[in-house]
Amino acid sequence: MPKIYGTGVYDFRRHRVAEYPVVAEAPLLPEMASQSKPASDFPSSITLTDIQRDRLTRIAAENWAISADSEIKKPFSPELVKEIYCSELTVTGGRKTVPLQRVMILEVSQYLENYLWPNFNPKSSSFEHVMSMMLMVNEKFRENVAAWICFYNRKDLFASFLERVLHLKEEKSLTISEKINYLLFMINSFQSLEDEIVSETIMRLAGLESWLSLSYGRLQIELCLNEKLIKKWKRVVKRAKDTAKQGKLTDVSTIVEANFLRNLMLEFLQVLDMEVFPRKSHESGSMPDANDINDIDDGCVLYCERFMEFLIDLLSQLPTRRFIRPLVSDIGLVSKCHLSTLHRHEKGKLFVQLVDLLKYYEGFEIDDHKGRQMTDDEVLQAHYRRFQAFQLLAFKKIPKLRELSLTNIGAIDKRDNLVKKLVSFSTEELRDCVCRKLKLVTKDDPWSERVDFLQEVMVSFFEKQKSQKEAINALPLYPNERIMWDESLVPSINYSGEGCLALPKLNLQFLTLHDYLLRNFNLFRLESTYEIREDIQEAVPHLLSYINSEGETAFRGWSRMGVPIKEFKITEVKQPNIGEAKPSAVTAEITFSISSYKAQIRSEWNALKEHDVLFLLSIHPSFEPLSAEEAEKATVPQRLGLQFVRGCEVIEIRDEEGTLMNDFTGRIKRDEWKPPKGELRTVTVALDTAQYHMDVCDVAEKGEADVYSTFNILMRRKPKENNFKAILESIRDLMNETCIVPDWLHDIFLGYGDPSAAQWTNRPDLLEKVDFKDTFLDAAHVKESFPNYQVHFVNPDGSDNSHPSAPFRIKFPTDAKQRVRYVPISETSKMVMEHDSEKVELLVEAYIPPDPGPYPQDQPNKNSVRFTPTQVQAIISGIQPGLTMVVGPPGTGKTDTAVQILNVLYHNCPSQRTLIITHSNQALNDLFEKIMERDVPARYLLRLGQGEQELATDLDFSRQGRVNAMLVRRLELLSEVERLAQSLQLPEDVAYTCETAGYFWLLHVYSRWEQFLVACSENHDNPTFVQDRFPFKEFFSNTPKPVFAGLSYEEDMRAAQGCFQHLKTMFQELEECRAFELLKLTVDRSNYLMTKQAKVVAMTCTHAALKRKDFLNLGFKYDNLLMEESAQILEIETFIPMLLQRQEDGYARLKRCILIGDHHQLPPVVKNMAFQKYSHMDQSLFTRFVRLGIPYIELNAQGRARPSLATLYNWRYKELGDLPSVKVKDIFLKANAGFCFDYQLIDVADYHGRGESAPSPWFYQNEGEAEYIVSVYIYMRLLGYPADKISILTTYNGQKLLIRDVLNRRCAPYDFIGLPHKVTTVDKFQGQQNDFVLLSLVRTRFVGHLRDVRRLVVAMSRARLGLYVFCRRSLFEQCYELQPTFQILLQRPHQLALNLSETTAYTDRCVEDTGPVQLISGLEEMAELVNYQIHQVYQARAMTDHPIQFSVSEEDGSKSMDVDGVASANGEDTETVHDINSNGSEPVSFSMEEVDTGI
Repeated sequence: MPKIYGTGVYDFRRHRVAEYPVVAEAPLLPEMASQSKPASDFPSSITLTDIQRDRLTRIAAENWAISADSEIKKPFSPELVKEIYCSELTVTGGRKTVPLQRVMILEVSQYLENYLWPNFNPKSSSFEHVMSMMLMVNEKFRENVAAWICFYNRKDLFASFLERVLHLKEEKSLTISEKINYLLFMINSFQSLEDEIVSETIMRLAGLESWLSLSYGRLQIELCLNEKLIKKWKRVVKRAKDTAKQGKLTDVSTIVEANFLRNLMLEFLQVLDMEVFPRKSHESGSMPDANDINDIDDGCVLYCERFMEFLIDLLSQLPTRRFIRPLVSDIGLVSKCHLSTLHRHEKGKLFVQLVDLLKYYEGFEIDDHKGRQMTDDEVLQAHYRRFQAFQLLAFKKIPKLRELSLTNIGAIDKRDNLVKKLVSFSTEELRDCVCRKLKLVTKDDPWSERVDFLQEVMVSFFEKQKSQKEAINALPLYPNERIMWDESLVPSINYSGEGCLALPKLNLQFLTLHDYLLRNFNLFRLESTYEIREDIQEAVPHLLSYINSEGETAFRGWSRMGVPIKEFKITEVKQPNIGEAKPSAVTAEITFSISSYKAQIRSEWNALKEHDVLFLLSIHPSFEPLSAEEAEKATVPQRLGLQFVRGCEVIEIRDEEGTLMNDFTGRIKRDEWKPPKGELRTVTVALDTAQYHMDVCDVAEKGEADVYSTFNILMRRKPKENNFKAILESIRDLMNETCIVPDWLHDIFLGYGDPSAAQWTNRPDLLEKVDFKDTFLDAAHVKESFPNYQVHFVNPDGSDNSHPSAPFRIKFPTDAKQRVRYVPISETSKMVMEHDSEKVELLVEAYIPPDPGPYPQDQPNKNSVRFTPTQVQAIISGIQPGLTMVVGPPGTGKTDTAVQILNVLYHNCPSQRTLIITHSNQALNDLFEKIMERDVPARYLLRLGQGEQELATDLDFSRQGRVNAMLVRRLELLSEVERLAQSLQLPEDVAYTCETAGYFWLLHVYSRWEQFLVACSENHDNPTFVQDRFPFKEFFSNTPKPVFAGLSYEEDMRAAQGCFQHLKTMFQELEECRAFELLKLTVDRSNYLMTKQAKVVAMTCTHAALKRKDFLNLGFKYDNLLMEESAQILEIETFIPMLLQRQEDGYARLKRCILIGDHHQLPPVVKNMAFQKYSHMDQSLFTRFVRLGIPYIELNAQGRARPSLATLYNWRYKELGDLPSVKVKDIFLKANAGFCFDYQLIDVADYHGRGESAPSPWFYQNEGEAEYIVSVYIYMRLLGYPADKISILTTYNGQKLLIRDVLNRRCAPYDFIGLPHKVTTVDKFQGQQNDFVLLSLVRTRFVGHLRDVRRLVVAMSRARLGLYVFCRRSLFEQCYELQPTFQILLQRPHQLALNLSETTAYTDRCVEDTGPVQLISGLEEMAELVNYQIHQVYQARAMTDHPIQFSVSEEDGSKSMDVDGVASANGEDTETVHDINSNGSEPVSFSMEEVDTGI
């Protein structure tokens, strides 16, 4: 445990370790000990033996658990359910609503699926039975696994279950923990509205029937504001009366739809007012200071927080908001929360934040019934109309407010002014005004007798609300120390999902685009805040701050990412812009020294450039180290001695002599650049003007310290992790723009309207006839691709074609309303067609393409892929306007499909521009490399971003590279023009510039061609006429083959047209080069290339977000957006690429949006668990569209893996089959040499009495699996398997590093073994593949995050030929979510089956033939086997005089291994580095400085 002098003891046992190993003798602090546990308080302490011996495990085995050695189960016992609930699932007091450990054990044992649900009876099942089912559903949501899927086998009964839930409170009085669990179930239900079995019942509660419980006055107000609802309301009242009569009820408001939500709200107010603080606290009759009350019920506080979350969810979705918002206002719930004791208590901090969020959504700027966002002007006019009506009422009927009625609104619509006007009112007068005249609340409400409540209701109704847009514009983009360590906003890594947070959620629907952007802005800002906080907590302790003898802060240590500041001064504060209070710009200069750093770290500091983000820290530790008791109570900033944090952006950096460094604006020419001099560096930075204004105001108004005079540390971050500011600026800019999304996408984007409205078949502006170019290989391919049509081949003139050949043009049939009659492939099975005559006729035009030219480079590259019918369907949808969504399971040719869409789109719409977006550089390069191989000219391709240099091509597709290529091409073309002029016996100066070449084309080339055509029209009968009279015959004398044969006029004429096409293309290219000839500056040329020349522009989503402002300023335009890996991209990072251009006449230019991804694989990476679990920030736009029911095309034939391997994951997809290639190619038919099976699950027992271990949170390791996998890898290498064909995967970062260490110890020293192609986590390997995969699942206590089926799909689909899974069978076979895969795996022996008769990597054995089977009993036997084989290699080499070659060092040996970023429990990048001693002892932490891991 490191001891930091001057700041006390600080704990580094987090998911990221310290930079330097420092030993300390201080004990672990109790507070930090709890934080170090991953996700909850038990996984790090409970063992597998404990679980097996547990009472619940035994009960499960006897009654419902399914395992290999299952016995006959006992009959269902209601008493057992009741006993389990009462003894195991209930808690008393505190913020714990359930004993989490007990719930997890029950849920993992499939208590719900195998016992509760199969035996549920809506009439006879007990209260405990229903509550137990609700708890299990809540736990599934907490674990982020499918919660409702088990109910699908009895859908009709599920509605009865929900009815029981709605009436559950009538059966029994609930404890506070039961109320919380009940509320949490309702929250989860309202968050699952896309699930039909849930929404049918739940949405009844949020319908117009809920207005039956409104007060009479509020009901009249709402019906007056929405007159169209009056008829509907009358029908609701009539229907309710009929229902009441049938149920023999006297009051219609007592039916469940009418009173359920109102009763919940009243119950909440009862808890808030009476139970949070025991009544004895208020016996005195006066309201004491809230913080003087120490007797507080934490369970009730949690209930209040959860209820706020529930209401926020209801008001933030339009379907539930419409009728619930008046109910919330009628009760005056927000006002009552503001006046509650909890709102003023120190333990109510989270509650206050949630109330503010609820108030924001209650007053959100939207027309609830039209679903239309209100403009700022409309909001202001509505406010004025409301206030003017109040003034008119006051003038007529309230004499005391006569003065208010005559005052201008701007002078009295502030809260303070309104309160002053109401002070003179008596309680009865105020009650009469609010309840009878304004009808804001009912006079029957007990709170209506409180003056403060009446004032709060009236003031909050009439005061002018601050525009959220203004609030966002005034918000600093950089986080400060207050936000960073606010756990309710930025929770720590160990968030378990048990509590709620003051965070917005990303669910199915959003109120408006403004709401969408605001939620994403807040979440992205807080997620980046969390990452910055982690970096600060990692860097600061190594500076070893202390107070020196002069009383100033000094530093004993050093940090790679933080450097002491020599001097800081603010150099300029510019005047505010008109209408703003904050300065328009604030700049400062920071001087620091890099003298104490080594060359590598110096170069990192010297690499700072414009727009890089830095952080200014003010550190002032206590003079004496904190005691253990003080440290326990201290916050993290107090333990670090950290006082202030402010962000800034680099403007420029200069060396000791004042010379500008890293200038990319052109102020310094490349040939004038010199290395930086000296050790002092001066950075000019731009401070956040909003934050500066707030700080200065605090100094002036509150007398607080001057923050900017205290900075003593400058901190930087890794460049790839430091792009948050540009993205936040992009989001903020979008919020200040008006119409930004195309009309055809707007409603669907927000989650409303017809899900298929944006599909191409429903769009008006279709391409009537599509030239598919090389999409179809032959006529048979066309017929295969359209099984639902009667395909009829014709010639261009309309006559029948009995011998059609590619290429083809297709015109889809339309109905009387000119709508396309297109039948998707997926509907083939639904159609019963006995005769082809019943099918719709599809006219396919076969045509002969024009001759492209006589030279080899003129011939177009052609497609060789035989696209499946589903891929063709995706191509058709992609080239037509509208939204296209393609789900691409592993190995189904997503990239080939995307490339063909681009190819066909380019040829059918040559004037349109397409933007390609991917998540990773690797995927973008794969896509781009395939585009280069197609018939799209290279001059129209542009690759932006940092990954361009990784392209596998000699051509440079960056902006500079394309400019240079155009200039080189210009010279080549001008030389060709010069040769053409010579062949025509004309002066050579026509090829001086592109402009003169253009004149030459018009005057001499095109005119000669026209004369030639006129002459040819009169000489069709002369077969040699074309050959004799062709005007450019001499120019084409250098073709590889003679251009003309002189045997046929038609053939020679076609060749002549090809030659002319070559000339036409040549002069067209010259015309395109003309701009590069006129523009002299490189930057102007590159900008022109991007905005005008390039037809296909590719970049990553990160680059798009970072450069959006630049794209807008340059006038970048595009018509089509194709997004690969879209299921791996954050919502907002998918949204921003749609908006990289300005509107045209108020309309968005975007015509097509093509999203390609796979929502069944892993989602975007979000590092903070709270943002993942609570806010659903890891939901991609692609996944949300799928959940909304938007039609998509799912590719259904994989060509990556053996069919047997594909069965391990194809169950997750609708109809995923296999391409013919994987059934006939020899490589897929032959067995894996040395193995009896092509896939197998290997059960790994405890190694040295231990299974999994967790030396630090989320850092799981399993030494037995690591050693076993490495032994199998050695076995494969000794057989002759190539190392680059083997990848080792694992589900945890800790195991990855452990396996690497074992490999370095056991394999790297031997040249005949070496290291595998890659050792990484499953998360990092998504999108990649290899022939053989060895997979370690690590866990032996709980399944962990592999319960996420998306991770399972990725893990099972990475191997092409062989997959060997090492895990604890008894654990994974019981996991409900993984059953489809593990049932297949467990059909084979769970001991590794080897064929020891095969001694090479090649075998003729068929994959179905196991050969002689040798079962390996365990790790020890496998180790003995490979040791014996290595000994044989020794002997063989000794006999042939070939000594064994050892690597000089393990570090050198590891350099051939692919090293990637470390992935934590949920696939996140971290910087934790752990290693294992060569003797297999406990993992040891190494510092980032001492071990170069390449991370």
